[in-house]
Amino acid sequence: MSNRNASSPHPVSHQSYGWTVTFAGTGINLALGVLYAWSIISKQINKEWGWNETQTALPYSVAIAVFALMMVPAGRLQDKFGPRLVATLGGIFCGAGFIVAGLGQSLMGMIIGFGILAGTGIGCGYASATPAAVKWFPPARTGLIAGLVVAGFGLASVYIAPLANYLLGSFGIQKSFMILGGSFLVVVVLLSQLLKNPPAGYKARGNPGNPHSGVKKKGATPAPVAADYDWHEMIRTPQFYLLWVMFVFASGAGLMIIGKLAKIVDLQAGIKAGFIFVALLAVGNAGGRIVAGVLSDKIGRTWTMFIVFVFQAVLMFMLRGLDTYGALFLASVLIGFNYGANLSVFPSAVKDYFGMKNFGLNYGLVFTAWGVGGILGPVLSGWIFDTSKNFNNAYLIASLCLLIAAGLTFMTGAPKEKAEGKILHKAANKAT
Repeated sequence: MSNRNASSPHPVSHQSYGWTVTFAGTGINLALGVLYAWSIISKQINKEWGWNETQTALPYSVAIAVFALMMVPAGRLQDKFGPRLVATLGGIFCGAGFIVAGLGQSLMGMIIGFGILAGTGIGCGYASATPAAVKWFPPARTGLIAGLVVAGFGLASVYIAPLANYLLGSFGIQKSFMILGGSFLVVVVLLSQLLKNPPAGYKARGNPGNPHSGVKKKGATPAPVAADYDWHEMIRTPQFYLLWVMFVFASGAGLMIIGKLAKIVDLQAGIKAGFIFVALLAVGNAGGRIVAGVLSDKIGRTWTMFIVFVFQAVLMFMLRGLDTYGALFLASVLIGFNYGANLSVFPSAVKDYFGMKNFGLNYGLVFTAWGVGGILGPVLSGWIFDTSKNFNNAYLIASLCLLIAAGLTFMTGAPKEKAEGKILHKAANKAT
């Protein structure tokens, strides 16, 4: 059977095409990052359709959950068939989802269109972009390349937030969804044609990194483990569960703010131009992905996680008392920075710990944690607001969860068990 995942009709022997794949992936994520402009859309839905905060959180949370769940089959498909096909399907599903959401104004229609169909498309596109790009570069650049690709997703709100604000004001909710859906379909499908994996036998030039780093020392420069883990092996390691729990807490805190930011600045400071703060958070989000990716290449994945978790916990605690334009300006950028950092550090850690061969599927399984956090954070904050008319308790819960995640970094490091293809069979061996 031919390996469609590795072959290419035009073999490439150097990394120049790797940059084409990297920036095509960034462009795809720039379109799919519309998810982060939901606070602008939900605020308009509050105003125009009269939905409460819990109702407006549902399509967003469903989209996050479907996005995260789709990362598993989409990761598997791109490992097997290559990224081009899967990313193309992503563009089709995302565009169709927005068009369906624009056909009516019911909660169920929005859940099906934006939540299920667009969520599926976002998962397919996102799952295809990062693995394809990092395969073209040596391990010492994993954090940088992953950060650049996922930065597009975080940066999307910089243009989507003001664009959505303009469209909603000029055309209303339904036509705005139709316009956005058609645009995303065309852009993502076209850029997907540039994605491909390196040819069979390709070896990236450059510093391969220290093969022993990231195993015994928490802050060592990261590098891949010697063996490739399949998903059955990965889920039998404690590292998988530690990464998963930390990702739930970190993503839940960030997505809670992203989904409610326009409401937060209006509530706490009377600022109506929420799209400005959504764009500011997006700048921080994109910057955090690149900076943390580079930093984690230097000081290690878990030290970078620790710094990010503690910093975010402090910001969430302080957010209760922020009620001025300047303070909320700075908080939006920094919260976005810390949240975005997770989206480059976690995939880099998965590649370091479990290898490159099954990276798409393995990261898809870890990424389900992002979906769980995306459900718990926004829905919890919406419920708290509907019962107390503020988000203060939601901030405190998020801060506590982030501190727990910071503590877990001291228990997390690369697996040591797969030296001879056996993983955590100690109990079984003792029994026999």
